[in-house]
Amino acid sequence: MKKILFVLTTLLSLSATAQIKMPAASPTQTLIQDFGLGKIEIVYSRPGLKGRAAFGNGTLLAPTGIVWRTGANGATKVTFSDPVTIGDKTLAAGSYGLFTIPGENEWTIIFNTNSKGWGSFEYKESEDVVRVKVKPEITSNNTETFTIGVGNITPETATISLKWAKTLVNVPIKTDIKSTIRKQVEASISAPTANGAAYQAAANFYFDMDKDYAKALANVNKAIEATPSAYWLFLLKAKAQKELGDKTGAKASAETCIKMATEGKNMDYVRSANDLIASL
Repeated sequence: MKKILFVLTTLLSLSATAQIKMPAASPTQTLIQDFGLGKIEIVYSRPGLKGRAAFGNGTLLAPTGIVWRTGANGATKVTFSDPVTIGDKTLAAGSYGLFTIPGENEWTIIFNTNSKGWGSFEYKESEDVVRVKVKPEITSNNTETFTIGVGNITPETATISLKWAKTLVNVPIKTDIKSTIRKQVEASISAPTANGAAYQAAANFYFDMDKDYAKALANVNKAIEATPSAYWLFLLKAKAQKELGDKTGAKASAETCIKMATEGKNMDYVRSANDLIASL
């Protein structure tokens, strides 16, 4: 009977222990960022300093000169939905393992075809796709938990940042979307169904991204013909005229914008148009 009670007590104790849930020592984060015409997804585990040194010779976390998993647990996985350029090399769309070799004055950033291994134990240099050198920065604030971010985003550029302790490492990336959008724009404005919205989108593309101000002006004029009460189009027209050196035309278009935007009670456009006139 005592033996049976002992067994039951042991089983109940083990069952209670199995139900205890503890927070992960290095919690996993999934980061999804729109970039260009696609997305960047990063999945990684986030170790904490916990009073330890992150980088340096012989550290337990990410020692100098040794391939690091760039996080904890499994290899850090970076997925690009579209091709990107890092350094002078283009990565095809797909998933990659992100590894790094920390250094005091220089880091090696590695994108490797193995994104499913545990840590860096299965890392093979022969599977590297891209290797670039970057210089680390020393920050004034201390980051307790290892953090990866995507920032400095423009339509075709961004930065993948690695931050831990007082070290910040930035990895510039690029994508080419202008050629794709240009084809879409040309198809849209040449279609029999082309309308004011298509011409406005084309004007914005040629002005903001393609820097073809003559095409921007031609398309904004067509958009104005379709929607003559759209005061925001006159501001865009003024900007294109300014870039083409037509200060008189730019001032006239900006003044039209001011008059119409005032009637429409949109003071943001009134201020923007006045700023443009002041810059002529």
